[in-house]
Amino acid sequence: MNTAAQQASGGVRVKVQRFGRFLSGMVMPNIGAFIAWGLITALFIPTGWIPNEYLAKLVGPIITYLLPVLIGYTGGTMIHGQRGGVIGAVATMGVVVGADIPMFLGAMIVGPGSAWILKQFDKSIEGKIRSGFEMLVNNFSSGIIGGVLALIAYTGVGPVVEVISKTLAAGVQVLVNAGLLPLANILIEPGKVLFLNNAINHGVLSPIALDQAAKTGKSIIFMLESNPGPGLGILLAYWLVGRGTAKQSAPGAAIIHFLGGIHEIYFPYILMNPRLILAAMAGGVTGTFTFSLFHAGLVATPSPGSIFAYIAMAPKGGLLAVFTGVITATIVSFLVAALLLKTTRKDEQDEGDLEEASAKMKQMKAAGNASPSAPAAAASAASPAGTVLAKEDVRKIVFSCDAGMGSSAMGASILRKKMKAAGVDVTVINTAISEIPGDADIVITHKSLTDRAKAQAPKAEHISIDNFLKSPEYDELVQRLS
Repeated sequence: MNTAAQQASGGVRVKVQRFGRFLSGMVMPNIGAFIAWGLITALFIPTGWIPNEYLAKLVGPIITYLLPVLIGYTGGTMIHGQRGGVIGAVATMGVVVGADIPMFLGAMIVGPGSAWILKQFDKSIEGKIRSGFEMLVNNFSSGIIGGVLALIAYTGVGPVVEVISKTLAAGVQVLVNAGLLPLANILIEPGKVLFLNNAINHGVLSPIALDQAAKTGKSIIFMLESNPGPGLGILLAYWLVGRGTAKQSAPGAAIIHFLGGIHEIYFPYILMNPRLILAAMAGGVTGTFTFSLFHAGLVATPSPGSIFAYIAMAPKGGLLAVFTGVITATIVSFLVAALLLKTTRKDEQDEGDLEEASAKMKQMKAAGNASPSAPAAAASAASPAGTVLAKEDVRKIVFSCDAGMGSSAMGASILRKKMKAAGVDVTVINTAISEIPGDADIVITHKSLTDRAKAQAPKAEHISIDNFLKSPEYDELVQRLS
């Protein structure tokens, strides 16, 4: 019964993660454009750092037209490649022109939706076009379907999505006015630890925040998920009162998290001791309450969630309020985490020590066992369910995470250095789970994401880890491939 319930829960989690990844996948490739808009806004609007009426004319067209069209194009590309991207952009223009507010939500709907319709049409005529007429049919089918969908989006979808967007924005404003916005972190922080951070931030909060920022010049919604304070407090607590490998790795993780903005680095520290989610929730609620109290806000998405991104996206005169919310979140998170770590039994807290001891034991057994099956046995421990490749068959190792830019990049860098030091000639790269290449021989993911990775690359060997920063599986893999 318990096993079935766990499998069902895991299946639901994977589906939610996949949907969240799809939403955030439309925004994250375009983060550079959002940051560009944020910088132009912060600098040149009348209340900006260096007000300039002429240059500020860029602000409106970028957020009204460029950003939604980029989202629609990206969503269409995810469904049906280049043709899907083009028709997604065309249909998105329908919702953009048919509404009086920035149509991020509308772009997320009609972009992939129109690409899916074109994809079904292309499937229906596949192999039925007379030779020499392929380009004519492809161009006119895309143009006709795209034009029709743009008209539908303009007359029907745009007004409906505008009502939905205004309703969501009004709901958020009610929470702000009632002082209840900090309670959102009670849901956001656990969601982040389940690797839904990008989906929450870029798929749900950013569209609402951008609409608010376009009207008022800043939005507190940008800081609900991205505040680095709660994670920093937990890592500092591990550093000062923790034990074992977690204590040793926490200072480096804190630097990567706070300065580099890779929040995924602290998730394993909470998963190692789930009670610490209370510290993250307490820090998140405190930080958002402080932001509300001082009327803090950012002009655009701080991505990654680094303190440097917070400084860059802060409006003129808003740095003190931003810093105050981050600091209070860090302090509260640290105090709660330190208390929980102090009251945790040593045998519960030392999971990292147990993992390290187990890894050393496996290495000693492998070194003392001359049988050819020893490397395979060690590899089997790293990847209990799935294919274990011989070292001569391993040419490419892929680190994969939700976005492909944070924790996976860090893990790939660490393993790449270990492989180079050991003289192992293997390619080590990092990608998003949805972009794992077909020639990947070994895929390394956090254990909460392994099911999704297996579905994406079923023929590869899969290795699950708990901590991208320091994992015994790295050394086991290097030894196995040496």
